[in-house]
Amino acid sequence: MKLVYQGKTKDVYSLENGNVMLKFKDDCTGKDGVFDPGENSVGLTIEGIGKANLETSVYYFDLLKKAGIKTHFVSADIENATMEVLPGKVFGHGLEVICRLVATGSFIRRYGEYIEDGTVLEGGYVECTFKNDEKGDPLVTGEGLAALGVMSPAMFESMKEQTLKITKVVADDLKTIGLDLWDIKFEFGYNNDEVILIDEIASGNMRVYKDGEIVSPVELTKLILNR
Repeated sequence: MKLVYQGKTKDVYSLENGNVMLKFKDDCTGKDGVFDPGENSVGLTIEGIGKANLETSVYYFDLLKKAGIKTHFVSADIENATMEVLPGKVFGHGLEVICRLVATGSFIRRYGEYIEDGTVLEGGYVECTFKNDEKGDPLVTGEGLAALGVMSPAMFESMKEQTLKITKVVADDLKTIGLDLWDIKFEFGYNNDEVILIDEIASGNMRVYKDGEIVSPVELTKLILNR
């Protein structure tokens, strides 16, 4: 395997068969030792969370496959915390897509003068940020992505539509175990102009509440997998 990229929560390797291998780490985004999926830097390390995130991702990739939603997932080795995936080019230098069902976190830090923390965002609100730690992961609109040549308007609409569908699958599943999804972060890529979900769907990329209290990544993974 050849190391091609070192990310905050996983490393990326190229395989001889043309696919890609993701190696999950135990690092989580946050600040001052507190988990926060909205932060753009590693804030803490939780032993075993990499393997747990992989298990959660495999669980949701299987759910999406049953729902007819294509992803890059091929196979996984849980014990070694690795996942083989289809190759896919990232948009620009990396793009994150956030679907917000409830206003909180960085959304409130930006727009708190207009909306209260905990306000339901009917139908879901999709926003995109460039992956750029130095600039604080700046927001970008669909029109901006087209103007910058990052993706076509048709690609953006496909990505947005998929984001809402995937979020609903995850939110509906969490509701079956008494959990409320507030927001979730995805990454998409493209292969032959087809936009597909890449990266992971794990506890470290979502904000979930139970009885009005936020659920930690470790506890969330346990609730998802040990039902």
